[in-house]
Amino acid sequence: MQAQLTHLHDGALSFKVGDAAGLLEFAATPQGIDLRFAGQRMLVNVYRKGEVAHIHTAQGATQIIAIDLLAHAGEVHAEGGRLTAPMPGKLVSFAVRAGDSVKKGQALAVMDAMKMEHTIAAPQDGVVTELLYVPGDQVVEGAELLRLGDAAV
Repeated sequence: MQAQLTHLHDGALSFKVGDAAGLLEFAATPQGIDLRFAGQRMLVNVYRKGEVAHIHTAQGATQIIAIDLLAHAGEVHAEGGRLTAPMPGKLVSFAVRAGDSVKKGQALAVMDAMKMEHTIAAPQDGVVTELLYVPGDQVVEGAELLRLGDAAV
């Protein structure tokens, strides 16, 4: 079953799962999370391990995998030596210049997206061949930020 969570302009959360839709309200309590949705109220316990949240209620249990696109930018968006923006945002800075050798996991750039700064890391060892934007530029999702060539031998 597919679920969709939407942040509304006033800060409220709209939730849709199956045929049920409405506002999702919750509050932390010493016993867990007091959750209200679609005329129902339940106590929820959540245990996180990495990106997986294990959800337990009196009605049953499930898992939710929360994937941070920016945290995985180097893994998902590195194709043929390219590094692309995982979502729209503003390029804050580059930590490298053309010609620099980089190691896998090294910080390459900082993006401001969704009111947070995120570091984009190198997906593999290599050499920066070209920077395609300058700090302050707005970039769209999928925009190639820089090019990486093979590591010098």
